[in-house]
Amino acid sequence: MRRSVPRRSALLALLCCLATACASSPVPEAQRTAEPARSSAAATPTPDPEAARQAALDAQVTATLARLDRDGQLAQLFVVGVHLDDLSAADPLVRDTRVGGIFLRGRSTVSTTELAATTARWRSLSPGAAPWVAADQEGGRVQTLSGPGFGALPAAWEQAQLPPAQLAAVADGMGASLASAGVTLNLAPVADVVPAGTEGGNAPIGALGRHYGSTAATMTPTAQVVIDGLAAHGVTATLKHFPGLGHVQENTDNAVGVTDTVIGADHEQVAAFGRLARSPSSPFVMMSSATYAQIDPAGQAAFSRPVVTDLLRGQLGFGGVVISDDLGAAIAVQDLPPGERAVRFLAAGGTLVLTVDSRVAPEMLAAVRDRAAADPAFAAAVDGAVRTALLAKARLGMLPG
Repeated sequence: MRRSVPRRSALLALLCCLATACASSPVPEAQRTAEPARSSAAATPTPDPEAARQAALDAQVTATLARLDRDGQLAQLFVVGVHLDDLSAADPLVRDTRVGGIFLRGRSTVSTTELAATTARWRSLSPGAAPWVAADQEGGRVQTLSGPGFGALPAAWEQAQLPPAQLAAVADGMGASLASAGVTLNLAPVADVVPAGTEGGNAPIGALGRHYGSTAATMTPTAQVVIDGLAAHGVTATLKHFPGLGHVQENTDNAVGVTDTVIGADHEQVAAFGRLARSPSSPFVMMSSATYAQIDPAGQAAFSRPVVTDLLRGQLGFGGVVISDDLGAAIAVQDLPPGERAVRFLAAGGTLVLTVDSRVAPEMLAAVRDRAAADPAFAAAVDGAVRTALLAKARLGMLPG
């Protein structure tokens, strides 16, 4: 036992020497530099391409706002109708008023080449923010443009019966022809659902074959193909008419007091609009001018905050452009002065005021300007709408870089 003590002491001494030698030996250069590199990589966040893109778009919008005076900013909220027989009437609207867009009224056999020359002129007249050029290019009895380069489009109901590949070809051709003519906004597709067997009694949609299906499940995929076909060529689609005109009897274009008693906030039609509106193709949503008794019996949808802000923007989470149906010539809105129509729509949460009648546009713009000057809350809502409208243009390259 006494001889074992020296052995333990020797062993301990040896271990101490080894430990000292390891601690004092140099660390290889590669090993010394590897750890800091790993730490640096872990500390640097990965760039987010989408965030960078959004920041660039926001910068374009901010720069555009700085170039526009107050009237120029507010004018971006208006899409004004000009008849296809007199397209030169749009020149002062674009150059002087600086309206946000031109709506092509009527029906025409103008060719894509001829129309392209006109839309190019409009872009040159408004270099700070190109105007939307909008048309009702649905198909069937609702087809604004049918001249050389456009071709005849089947009605929506007939499109829905096509094999998938053929439907995609129709949608692609629609987008290609509009883009070649400089049309950037199509007021289609119709997302209204008309129950089977009631088509004849539904004047605005079913009687004209403007619907893609008798249920939300059959309408949605077909409408999505049309949205994507347009977007593939840089043409923005418009879902209409939220929250749906498939259960009414009369047309808001030529009747007053049009009321829906069926559609509520949780109706399948509403949910279908929401799914389509959130598409990566970023369509617009057009508001109906009917009244929806189960959502807001006190006001027409276009002027209803419960419908536009609470339901469409809140419940369905849509943050894009909300455009009105015609607030100029439609019979459904004639009991209100034109200026009040525009103010009510924007106060409800809308973005773009559509007026087929260009004569009322100055009155509408003046009313919005006056209300914004007197009401800070309304002014803030209007400022938000202008940014939303310009951001949609930035996404399509319609603003200066």
